[in-house]
Amino acid sequence: MATEVEWLLREKYKGVTSSEFFTDCKRLETGEPLAYIIGHIPFLNCQIWLDSKPLIPRTETEFWVEKAIHEIISRAEVSPQSFDILDLCAGSGAIGVAVAKAFPDAGVVFAELDKSHLPTVQKNLLQNLSINQKVLEKRYKVIESDLFEHVIGTFDFILTNPPYIDKERGTVDQSVLIYEPNLALFGDKDGMKLIERIIADARTFLKPNGQLWIEHEPFQSESILKLASVYGLSSAAHTDQYGVIRYSIIMIQ
Repeated sequence: MATEVEWLLREKYKGVTSSEFFTDCKRLETGEPLAYIIGHIPFLNCQIWLDSKPLIPRTETEFWVEKAIHEIISRAEVSPQSFDILDLCAGSGAIGVAVAKAFPDAGVVFAELDKSHLPTVQKNLLQNLSINQKVLEKRYKVIESDLFEHVIGTFDFILTNPPYIDKERGTVDQSVLIYEPNLALFGDKDGMKLIERIIADARTFLKPNGQLWIEHEPFQSESILKLASVYGLSSAAHTDQYGVIRYSIIMIQ
């Protein structure tokens, strides 16, 4: 708690205590996430705003997104071109914004079911990239969509951190249950419901040699491998910075 209080004082109040600061300390004591109290959180080289209280980006997600960015840049070095990226289940837009900042030649579509988060995605684009509203509208699309429902086109990379937690397993901290959006957390049916839908439709939205990067629970990797095979895709699971299986890269066979 002391570390969080120090971080709050430094990041939000520039080291100066006030009545508002002490009010925020009480919010911390109730279990409200520090990132929501401050209003933003670092993610790779971006400052991600959380105005609409989307899912708070985690360091595990940051880890694999950085790997995806390196893959995109490596491909561009071999074959210079613009890449089309889909940030599916975008939430705050942290994934797509980080890609857009690291690789400005990419065109990014952000698809998110909860329309209350769409202004947050737009804010994060404008705050983290050196663009104006016209450039935003030309290069980046922010759409309300139930997974691929309103997505148009095909993509070199689909990057997604979908709701994949099985609520029945009871693995989620109480503060997360209370404060973060359950819609962004839970996937039903062993957490696989939305993952199954994404994999089933992936071929339609991937370009030749395209890749789907999907975050998931360690125990889901075997089911993902089987699902990918059913739909003519290959899948390889990868570990995060803690040595835990955290994401899979899926491609057309």
